[in-house]
Amino acid sequence: MARPGFQRWAAAFPLTRPVAARRASALFDLCAGFVYSQVLLACVRFRLFDLLAEAPLPTQAIAFRIGLDSQATERLLRAAAALDLLESRGEKWGLGPLGAVLPGNVALNAMIEHHALVYTDLADPVALLRREQATGLGAYWAYADPRNDAELGIPQVEGYTRLMAASQSLVRDDVLEACSLRGVRSLLDVGGGDGGFAIAAVRRWPELKATVFDLPAVATLATRRVAEAGLAARITAVGGDFLRDGLPVGADAISFIRVLHDHDEPVVRRLLASARTALQPGGRIVVGEPMAATPGARRVGDAYFAFYLLAMGSGRARSVAEITQLLSQAGFVGIRERQTRLPLQTSVVEARAP
Repeated sequence: MARPGFQRWAAAFPLTRPVAARRASALFDLCAGFVYSQVLLACVRFRLFDLLAEAPLPTQAIAFRIGLDSQATERLLRAAAALDLLESRGEKWGLGPLGAVLPGNVALNAMIEHHALVYTDLADPVALLRREQATGLGAYWAYADPRNDAELGIPQVEGYTRLMAASQSLVRDDVLEACSLRGVRSLLDVGGGDGGFAIAAVRRWPELKATVFDLPAVATLATRRVAEAGLAARITAVGGDFLRDGLPVGADAISFIRVLHDHDEPVVRRLLASARTALQPGGRIVVGEPMAATPGARRVGDAYFAFYLLAMGSGRARSVAEITQLLSQAGFVGIRERQTRLPLQTSVVEARAP
């Protein structure tokens, strides 16, 4: 397949022509993917999806609303339509099948905006792989450098905490539907950010109380959000550093939601050992995050998160088998994967302390 002569023959022979065309298109999409992502980013920054959610509009009206000339607007609209973000409806433009999910979707819009930083770090992938450069993600996710944890104040954590809060809705319902907490009295959400997962959990199960454990500055933000939600009597935020401190003890269940993949093996082993010590006998541990080698979603774990976390400075996506092995080594039993609605987004592994 690598020989030019064979490639020319395959592109011309009727039985292999469709395969050759598909592969050529796929290879071009890999090359052009950055351009596609920037078309999406431009649409988000112009709030084009929110605008067209109201009603389809002609080019001139859109140009006036987003502040571009008609030629530039036409270029953007046609590009977005080619990517199924928009679609042409006679003289007007409306939402396409992919763009239709974006109006009012705070989580997806926040992640799309965030990726402007990601792409800057990936501009020179060779330098990134050689670790020859400081990265914007490394500075943004400041906790990825353990030397920073004790020094981080609210200004240093507010940005990433806000992003995690916005994107939490992408995974929390999947986790809570896959893994029932009925009958659990106390949940410890480790690395729980501003409390979004804990809030959703206690609202779903009225008998449940929760503790959010995160860096002191993040715990302060969690305390504020919990109070605003009117749940201060059922959720407590505790500040600490799980790289140095033990976890609060006595919970019936401990959750790690999008936490383990941010850290390297020594830290993950220490975290799981701490969780084993902190849990009540027979207590449950829930790990929810995107995982490598997920059928139908290998690109997410093995390509996207591999490079995202490299730029961040620590961690990697692990497969269900790897998570299972780490849990077993930490002394957990009854380890099983729970099916989620969207494995591409999150997978769930649950286990119990003996």
